Amino acid sequence: MAATEARSEVERELKFELRDPVELERLGGRPLEPRVFSSVYYDTDGLRLIRHGQTLRRRLENGVNVWQLKLPCGDARLELEEPGGPGGPPEPLAALLSGVLRRCELGPVANMATRRSGRRVDGVEVTLDEVAVLDGRAVVRRFVEIEAELVDGTAEALDEIARKLRELGARRGNGTPKVLRAVEISEPPDIAAAPAPLGPLRAYLSAQCDELLQFDPVVRARDDADAVHDMRVAVRRLRSVLRTSKPMLAEQWVDSLREELDWLADLLGAVRDLDVLRKNLHRDASGIDAGRAACTDELLRPLDDEHRRAREALLEGMREQRYYRLLDALEAAAEAPPTRRSDLALERLAAKEFEKLRKRGRGLTRMDDQQLHKTRIRGKRARYAAELVKPSRGKQAKRLISAAKEFQDVLGDYQDAVVALPRLRELARLAPAADCAVLAGRLIERQEQRKRRAHSELPDAWRRVKRRGRRAYDGS
Repeated sequence: MAATEARSEVERELKFELRDPVELERLGGRPLEPRVFSSVYYDTDGLRLIRHGQTLRRRLENGVNVWQLKLPCGDARLELEEPGGPGGPPEPLAALLSGVLRRCELGPVANMATRRSGRRVDGVEVTLDEVAVLDGRAVVRRFVEIEAELVDGTAEALDEIARKLRELGARRGNGTPKVLRAVEISEPPDIAAAPAPLGPLRAYLSAQCDELLQFDPVVRARDDADAVHDMRVAVRRLRSVLRTSKPMLAEQWVDSLREELDWLADLLGAVRDLDVLRKNLHRDASGIDAGRAACTDELLRPLDDEHRRAREALLEGMREQRYYRLLDALEAAAEAPPTRRSDLALERLAAKEFEKLRKRGRGLTRMDDQQLHKTRIRGKRARYAAELVKPSRGKQAKRLISAAKEFQDVLGDYQDAVVALPRLRELARLAPAADCAVLAGRLIERQEQRKRRAHSELPDAWRRVKRRGRRAYDGS
């Protein structure tokens, strides 16, 4: 069952620490109404939310309880808010955290009382929080923090406020959430330090699983192309590395887990591919049809409808028990992947992926569209395999990863154009007006140009991959 949508906004703020008192009046603007409130932060025993950059709190102010969930969202934070009592988070917020929490119970982990004052300057709210960390009624710690939050101003205004605050003696903080001043979060065990080859493999699987769980609530909360992309990349890395490591792992287990990852990849890919297509076409159309956005909207409306259906299918899939079982399986894999051989070196397996790419790349410039797409897939596998052995191969692996990404990007531009061309021809056929069909024709020309440009860049990108791959695995 779909949950109702929580109220949300993207929060862009800077945090500052104080050594000495700061006179905010010198910033100008107008004073904000002073506030006093208490905040109870919730998490699991193992602090699953905090470890994934997420915070959940219940704020009590003037007798009214409001629950707030903050999620990482690019270089900002997504804040979602719902009214609710102390019995537990409201359903809209609980639904967003279902993938991260699954069967884990929430409980209070920190309690704070805050006195807030501040000023509003050029669309930026600058607040000074005097915070008391409580244990029952006793104060166990105090700290002061300044936040500058962009409300309705410009990024330049926020930068200017930051400059003035530094002049007044404030010191730029590292963005640490307040809750981390009240709880101790232990360092996780260094999985990568476990005996090879399982140590590095487990560390890699754990990192990608963390990526999925970090962006899972954001994808549920809003139509966020970047969060979908990040989840999709994590799934790709998991599938690829499990394939590379298959000779050392239980075969049936690997096949089953990769099959489930394929299912999730298809759901994410349907949304992401349309995100990329729509973004590219809107960008090109803005340069062709400047001032006539209505024609662009009409032409691309079928893609918008398709994207809406793909997103609904993704969210439905993320509410299925199948998805939650997959997350359980991935976390278990990071803890103890079932193995059949422990005498294989990851470096040798990664070198084999590069060798497959090298053989595949022969006659690159003579390949047709389908062959180039398969080569791109090989490039991704070689890149992710190099990521797996980067701790042991160091700079050479890092340089190969960089070259493989560049090669992948060139082939990606080519493939984007290949995908866009038939879609544009169909959109031209369905165009509601002659001028929309003309626009589609111009967009087709742009995609043909993009395809030719990417193809011309392939030889140089390929030479760099071959050269750096040989250096990375020389002697493997």
